[in-house]
Amino acid sequence: MPRPRTFPVDHPPFAALPVAPVALASGQRAMVHVSGEWSRQALPLVCIPGYQRNMTDFADFEQYFRRASGGDWPIVLVDLPGRGRADNREKAEDYSSLADARDVASVLAALGVPQAIFFGQGHGGQVSMALAAEHPLLVAGTILLDAGPVTDSRCIVRLRNNVAHVEALRGRAVLAGFRRILAGDYPELPPGQLDKLIGRTHFIDKHGRAKPLYDKRLISALASINFDDVLAPQWPLFDALRCAPLMLIRTQLTDQLRRQTFDEMTRRRRGAAMLTIEGQGSPALLNKAAEVEAIAGFVRATSKRRFAA
Repeated sequence: MPRPRTFPVDHPPFAALPVAPVALASGQRAMVHVSGEWSRQALPLVCIPGYQRNMTDFADFEQYFRRASGGDWPIVLVDLPGRGRADNREKAEDYSSLADARDVASVLAALGVPQAIFFGQGHGGQVSMALAAEHPLLVAGTILLDAGPVTDSRCIVRLRNNVAHVEALRGRAVLAGFRRILAGDYPELPPGQLDKLIGRTHFIDKHGRAKPLYDKRLISALASINFDDVLAPQWPLFDALRCAPLMLIRTQLTDQLRRQTFDEMTRRRRGAAMLTIEGQGSPALLNKAAEVEAIAGFVRATSKRRFAA
């Protein structure tokens, strides 16, 4: 049976992103936000957020991308089970990048989309790689942002510790705790803008505590990972992306994707488009015109190449 998620129905960051449910084979519901106009000359861009994150990470990007692409390019934002407004999975062990990839394929089938360009941040990039391995014909192009075949254990430990810290606080200490954490990834942002980012992953309940907009079992699954662990690389999944054009993006301050891994990715895919986002960590804010225009250029070129074939 589906496990509905609990969150304020008037949560401000969700207001600009109305969603529709998509029933999955597992019995849960994903949530999708679709904008733009379907066209035979424009491949949809499907955006997949990070591990415990949701589509609000792409809210600014959607607005900038719409302008950069002429205003009507089809964009699909997805909340996979356990995140945002989607249902939780029935069992904690059901969470995996492979399960998420199957669900993305189900979402595309429900929308009647035979092929798309996928834009994945962090875990969303790993889902995109798994999708390319299982359903290569669905993938017309891929954009990986702070995502690759080797996950840095340091970022997992930091995420786990940060979540435990802020969710144990109450009242004014919650705001101060989030500001300290977020300032490390966004040193150029003033406190007011940092505060707005809190609502992408948490809401504040009537007792002044931070409550997650994700299934807490996602974080529990990380309990066994230590700071100095070396996680198994998944280079065959990365190599599956050879089925289509690729864009590789890394934020300057990320701890999700080591520089050495990124360099090896670029060595293996010498023809890939590349971009570095300066002065930010993960997830990228995607709110600067030059960065979004570079991504839009890749999307336009990939779509044009596909329809010219």
